[in-house]
Amino acid sequence: MTDFTLKQQSFIKNDIPTRLNQLAENLAQIKNLFAGVGHQESILNLAKESRYFIEWTVPDMVQVDIDQAAELVDLGRVVTRWLFHWDKIWLDSVEKTKVIQQAEDWLARVLEIAQIQSHSITV
Repeated sequence: MTDFTLKQQSFIKNDIPTRLNQLAENLAQIKNLFAGVGHQESILNLAKESRYFIEWTVPDMVQVDIDQAAELVDLGRVVTRWLFHWDKIWLDSVEKTKVIQQAEDWLARVLEIAQIQSHSITV
């Protein structure tokens, strides 16, 4: 069994709010690394991992809240665009600023969804 498969199995054992909080943590790190003197490889790895977190969470969310699941799919598209346009983003301070703002906005929304999901579990 690969490390990747083990990571996926470990991740999906968590409830949805925990998974969303892990995704939010990645977004916060991406934002902070871009805002500071972040290492390109670290940011790339966090972005790639975030896409997997989304991929592994959305199927379980569809059964709970299709609209929130769709929002996460939208976030997946945003992260994919970052990866697709990485060279331009990395070399352009205006593009970096856009990514920082997007990461901050999505971070807030993912935390809101996690809180809603957490509340629905306890009710």
